[in-house]
Amino acid sequence: MPSYCPAVIKRGEGLLTWLIFDITSNRVRRLLIKQAFKLGFYRVQKSVFLGKVEKSDADTMKVYSEEIIDKNTDSVYIFPVCEEDFKKARFVGQAFNKELVCDELRSLVI
Repeated sequence: MPSYCPAVIKRGEGLLTWLIFDITSNRVRRLLIKQAFKLGFYRVQKSVFLGKVEKSDADTMKVYSEEIIDKNTDSVYIFPVCEEDFKKARFVGQAFNKELVCDELRSLVI
């Protein structure tokens, strides 16, 4: 991990990871969304997910994506961000619940 982004990963805590995709097939998009939820990602926009996931889960998502997408028309981006840098992020408009994504919110009452 780069020295400018000091993130301490403890067992079971994971690292904040963005998952962003542009998929042409509705079927493939639904499969990716289902897998994202299964691995612990939260939806923040239609094709944008964020989760505090283990590296192995991010790797699983990469492998799964490679198996089902059309590499000529689709794209999937998976990249981690340390919490220090994430706290510096600025959101405009309908932002998502940062505490929920970061697993800081223990329960959400709707």
